[in-house]
Amino acid sequence: MLQLSKKVEYGLMALRHMAMNPSGQFFTAKEIAVRCDVPYELLAKVLQKLSKAGLLISIQGMRGGYSLARRPDELQVSKIIQVIEEEKPTITECYAEGMDNCSIYDSCTIRRPLEKMQHNLNVLLENTTLEQII
Repeated sequence: MLQLSKKVEYGLMALRHMAMNPSGQFFTAKEIAVRCDVPYELLAKVLQKLSKAGLLISIQGMRGGYSLARRPDELQVSKIIQVIEEEKPTITECYAEGMDNCSIYDSCTIRRPLEKMQHNLNVLLENTTLEQII
């Protein structure tokens, strides 16, 4: 079953929280974790990944924290997932590992419908922005 990981869920919750507040406001990982009722340690790792990828601005120090680096309408859900998971979401193991690694690729009777489903999933996630989940 295709489902988002907890890391992706927590990352989207944190980004949504930031997007719902005034632009340029900074939030600590701790305050977001408390506000969203998610584990601090895991959320902190997710926020670091998003910051390293340039989706968040990170400021160290007493008045530091995280803030969106882009407007919510510029943040694609597909990009957020890819940064957090370090891969694109896929519907089958074959798509995750590559068709060359599929032992039944040539004889697979559901390959074409799955290719269409994968394409539709990619389009949906690319066309969905953070703004649309606020």
